[in-house]
Amino acid sequence: MNKVEDLIAALNKKEEDKQKTTVLWVLAIIGAVAAVAGIAYAVYRFFAPDYLEDFEEDFGDDLDDYFEDEDEGDNSQEEK
Repeated sequence: MNKVEDLIAALNKKEEDKQKTTVLWVLAIIGAVAAVAGIAYAVYRFFAPDYLEDFEEDFGDDLDDYFEDEDEGDNSQEEK
């Protein structure tokens, strides 16, 4: 009876180890995919031009000109 119990315990332990390794492999694959995606995104951000920076510079210049014109118009009205 003791040998049968040992055999059943060994089979249960083997099944638990198999489940643990399966979970470990799944997590390793998910981690590898996430790492590759992160590296790809970093490379993309490094090589992609930043068009927004150019837009903000142009917008700032136009905005300054608008307020300068508005300030000149207010001064001329006050002098009258």
